[in-house]
Amino acid sequence: MLIGIISDTHIYDRASSIPKKVFEEFSNVDLIIHCGDITDKEILDELSDLARVIPVQGNCDYLNLPREQILELNNYRIGVIHGDIIYPRGDLLKLKLLGLEMGVDILISGHTHWPIHEKFDNLLLLNPGSPTVPRCPIRSVMKLSLEDEPRAELVVI
Repeated sequence: MLIGIISDTHIYDRASSIPKKVFEEFSNVDLIIHCGDITDKEILDELSDLARVIPVQGNCDYLNLPREQILELNNYRIGVIHGDIIYPRGDLLKLKLLGLEMGVDILISGHTHWPIHEKFDNLLLLNPGSPTVPRCPIRSVMKLSLEDEPRAELVVI
């Protein structure tokens, strides 16, 4: 199974559109996870033309979405959050503790606008960054392969 991971698109409050390269990169995925700060339902509709979309609500979203999701996929338990409850933003220790508390193998978050790919024992922490308004030098999304072992790839947009 191949999963496209995206976060912090901020359409139309900070950006006018998702780059076309995102749609190209996600053209072969089985599922798309959006980690919040979507800000317009149209983006979910556009992404759902490619694959089923699992979104969570971000701190800038007005959409009525869950604050977290726990998915069971290919024998992996995956937690999805935006990450705005973690202070300071992107604190790896707090993300690790939350992942352990949720009982997940993989915790996917957003909110930082910069990518994270960290492994702590049996917990994988992922954050795709942002394809539209990054807080680092790159615009990015991720792809997660769930075959024998989870393998995440950062995709620079």
